[in-house]
Amino acid sequence: MILIVDDNQENIFSLKTLLELHNFSVDTASSGEEALKRVLKNTYSLIVLDVQMPEMDGFEVAEAISGYSKSKDIPIIFLSAINIHKSYIKRGYASGGVDYVTKPFDADILLLKIRTFYRLSEQKRKLQEMDKFLREEIEFRKKAEGELEQKVEELKSTLESLPHMAFTTCNDGVIEFVNNHWFEYSRSATDFPLAEDHLIEDYVKKAIATRDQLVQEVKIKLLAGTEYRFHVFYLTPVWKGEEIVRWVGIFTDIHDQKMASQVLEKRVEERTHELKNINKKLENSNIELQKFAFVASHDLQEPLRKIQLFSDMVLEKFASDRESANKFLRKIITSAERMRKLITSLLDYSRLPDKDFYESVDLNEAVEEILQDYEISISSRGAKILVDKLPVVDAIPGQMRQIFQNLISNSLKFSRTDRTPEIAITAVKVRDKSFSSPVAEDGDYCKIVFSDNGIGFDQMYADKVFEIFQRLKQFDDYEGTGIGLAIVKKIVEQHEGVIAVESKENEGTVFTLILPVNQHL
Repeated sequence: MILIVDDNQENIFSLKTLLELHNFSVDTASSGEEALKRVLKNTYSLIVLDVQMPEMDGFEVAEAISGYSKSKDIPIIFLSAINIHKSYIKRGYASGGVDYVTKPFDADILLLKIRTFYRLSEQKRKLQEMDKFLREEIEFRKKAEGELEQKVEELKSTLESLPHMAFTTCNDGVIEFVNNHWFEYSRSATDFPLAEDHLIEDYVKKAIATRDQLVQEVKIKLLAGTEYRFHVFYLTPVWKGEEIVRWVGIFTDIHDQKMASQVLEKRVEERTHELKNINKKLENSNIELQKFAFVASHDLQEPLRKIQLFSDMVLEKFASDRESANKFLRKIITSAERMRKLITSLLDYSRLPDKDFYESVDLNEAVEEILQDYEISISSRGAKILVDKLPVVDAIPGQMRQIFQNLISNSLKFSRTDRTPEIAITAVKVRDKSFSSPVAEDGDYCKIVFSDNGIGFDQMYADKVFEIFQRLKQFDDYEGTGIGLAIVKKIVEQHEGVIAVESKENEGTVFTLILPVNQHL
């Protein structure tokens, strides 16, 4: 922008019009004081200043402008129609002017001068801005280099204090610093240690090519002797912006741990082999025990059948008219029948497989089949059985039927005589395998609650009811073998589930089962 200063508005108008016609941006002032105010507020590339003005002439204005640090470099062209003597022209240059034009003047020549000084002023201003920018950039770079040097020194100090062999390289992989541990494996600060199978230089080149951290197990040779020791080689890039400025490498000695690990692995392998042999022997032993249990159970039932058979024959033919003999024979028959059931239950318990093929089982169908089997017992006791909508789970079908069969059988068996037996079976899906897990429609487990209003038992015996042959009631009052609930617990646990029981005497019992919906869990 160009500032025109003149107390004559006609002169201002004519000169302003001329400059604006040639695409110059123009500002004006009609006095020296107004000009000084505008100079303080705005930035000008050239000032065209009239010499003859009231109160404050052009020379005084120029001297004041030159005294401001902001405006001291603005070129000033004096215009005068009266003060055209050589002394005035000399004073004009002395007060800071770059040219002194007397009126009348040639408009074209004045325009050429204005354009020249304007261009020079703009170039000087840009050079000053560039100089300022370069000075700031130099200061910034000096500061950054100082900080970088400080960080490098800190890095070197850190690497020197490490109990590991450490080094740094330039971005092209040339070694620039090594710590004292380096010389345990290399004679020179510029040569990498000798590795057993690979050159360390190749690993460095690989890291530079991928521009990523390298972690590699290596064996490098000690200078003293022929031993190669295991190390983990870490090579990490140091980034500045988007460029890698250096690499930091560390060799961590893991030789002792590696040797111990190899010994441990060998011992584990030997122990695993021993365990496999033991497991094989146990498997063969289990097969033999299963065969023995089956044969023993079968053979034990044979004399029982004969006891029952001949007792029945004696009862029918010889003891019908003798009351005491009749009583004793019936006790023999009852005991033999209980013994037969006990042997059968024991055989079922021993034959439960640890693993089997799972399939999708609709628990509703399993319960329906059991209810049909117990139809007569349910009808004779007038029992009410309420079954909720049960889920489909991955399970062994026969074993699911065994669970419901034993629980329903128990509830019917241990029902009270003074009230109608009521059995309820409900189910919900839950989030986790926990009795306190919240309900969740998309849960991975199902929670099945089996409750009745039977005779119940003292809660202090809750853990014992699942033990084999444990009976809390005398078998004279309630028939049973004491194996049914043990079978239920074994099946639930084989299906990766849990079971618990809560009971109160003369109020009833609640069994809670949690089973995974899908066996892959």
